[in-house]
Amino acid sequence: MFDSRNSLYRNPVGAIPAGQNIHFKITLPRALGCSAAVLQVQEDGGTQFNWNMFWCGMNGNDHEWWECDLAPEHSGLYFYSFELQTGQGVLRLGKGFGGKGILTGGTQWQITVYEKGFETPEWLPGGVMYQIFPDRFCNSGQPKEEVPSDRRMHAEWGEQPEWRPDETGEITNRDFFGGDLIGITQKLPYLQSLGVTCLYLNPIFEAHSNHRYDTADYSRVDPLLGTEQDFELLCQKAEKLGIRVVLDGVFNHTGSDSVYFNRQGRYSGLGAYQSTQSPYYDWYEFEHWPDRYNCWWGFITLPGVNESASSYREYIGGAGGIVRQWLRRGAAGWRLDVADELSDPLLDLITQAAQEEKSDALVMGEVWEDASNKTAYGQRRRYLLGRQLDSVMNYPYRSAILGFLTGQRSEDTMEILLTVQENYPPQVLRCLMNHLGTHDTERALTVLGGEPLNGRDREWQSWQKLTPQQREMGLRRMRLASLMQYTLPGVPCIYYGDEAGMEGYRDPFNRGCYPWGQEDTDLIQWYQTLAKLRRNATGALTQGKLVSLLASGRCICYLRQGQEQTILVALNSGGSTERIVLSEEWNTADVLLGEEAKDGALVLPPLGFSVLIKE
Repeated sequence: MFDSRNSLYRNPVGAIPAGQNIHFKITLPRALGCSAAVLQVQEDGGTQFNWNMFWCGMNGNDHEWWECDLAPEHSGLYFYSFELQTGQGVLRLGKGFGGKGILTGGTQWQITVYEKGFETPEWLPGGVMYQIFPDRFCNSGQPKEEVPSDRRMHAEWGEQPEWRPDETGEITNRDFFGGDLIGITQKLPYLQSLGVTCLYLNPIFEAHSNHRYDTADYSRVDPLLGTEQDFELLCQKAEKLGIRVVLDGVFNHTGSDSVYFNRQGRYSGLGAYQSTQSPYYDWYEFEHWPDRYNCWWGFITLPGVNESASSYREYIGGAGGIVRQWLRRGAAGWRLDVADELSDPLLDLITQAAQEEKSDALVMGEVWEDASNKTAYGQRRRYLLGRQLDSVMNYPYRSAILGFLTGQRSEDTMEILLTVQENYPPQVLRCLMNHLGTHDTERALTVLGGEPLNGRDREWQSWQKLTPQQREMGLRRMRLASLMQYTLPGVPCIYYGDEAGMEGYRDPFNRGCYPWGQEDTDLIQWYQTLAKLRRNATGALTQGKLVSLLASGRCICYLRQGQEQTILVALNSGGSTERIVLSEEWNTADVLLGEEAKDGALVLPPLGFSVLIKE
């Protein structure tokens, strides 16, 4: 009766710019005796209005067509369903599984309407991202100056990170391995061999934990990582290899041990903790100065920032502010930590500052859910409607891919993938950060081969290592997971060391040292092969629409349809051989990876796959 993902029923499908006309068609059984049909539209946060549909003729002998047009004038979200006056009374046609219409049930469909002229950077689509946790990637061995004496340095690269609480019962994250910016620069040729075009660095600013999300000074590089000159050199050398550098912006909170708050008295200036006359005092919200204050998720080491303070906004987004400073030093953009907790005005300011400084600067947000309709703290967010984010971290895809390979129904996996495509503006979709793991999640190899974490504590996590059998299964699944990651809409992002076979549950075990000299070279070669695949199918993978051909049992098969290229990807996540019937045209397609089509079908062995291409 209706399918929101089929242009026969809704044209165009997916997100649209404001003012774009949408043509709706529904087909109803003649036996319903429908005398009137209405498109009911609810503007997000506004009133509902009804749009009369017109009878437009028969669809075969026993169905009829009803049609109408709608052109939303303003950006925002719109939700819709259909109301039918029938011989059985008033019936509602609502959204069922897969975007298809069902009678007397279902939910509302969503229309994402973005601002006219909304553009995202052209340099990111078609590329490959690589995320680095700086302390753990590569230690150049170069001497450093002004490193605080209270940092605990590991004696050996590759030791297990500290995970036990200290004598006060606190987990401080104060152990360091000394990975640095010069080390990253030294490894640029290796990153280039992986096809990397964008480096995303976890925080590099001065801070007193190894994760550096407790910023001490936004204006300078942490001395253990190097200097501002080291950063500028990294950006310059990366650019020569076609690689851009994106920084992590932590603008929702600072560290208590910082030039701004100075709870520990480390810095010579007056912090907000020390004096109500501090220039930073209005950055923070005190219940009782100085010892009771608003802090991020209750961590006293992370005092929350009053984002509406004019001095803070100027410091971050002003003409000489932090956002612009680091772009001038060579950064290509920002990934914004906990974007859910940044206000719309601050997000607008950051994006405006970044794009005024560099017209093609990337602004990407950390959002774990569907970012098109995200509600945070009782407020609908407008991340993807224009003037805010270019892209987000694509956690829904991570859940879909890892779920498919660990027992989730293939139909549910495909539904997640198609929902993202339907809800996100196409220019955002092309820039999505498609990751299988980050510093906040278990390593993908551990998820795919090991026991589920199921809330187990750090002590249990600390002694876990995949058995040879688990690791072999994990590696085979990892190939399929990364193949999906590299062929779905968006930009694949490797979490450092995933390509080398690193394992680990959650923080800090997912933040181990890159195993230089002990890498899984076969897996690295696989990732290099995937990079070559992306180069060979750039047209389809940069602009191509995702089309589902099959999602049944343990198999998934989909197309990426570009203007001049189409690729077909088929995967079998199960333990038995599966046969997938295709149209005859695929018999003559070129094989990019895996099995070839014969006699109108693909035969995939357990954990088998195929990538075919037609020009």
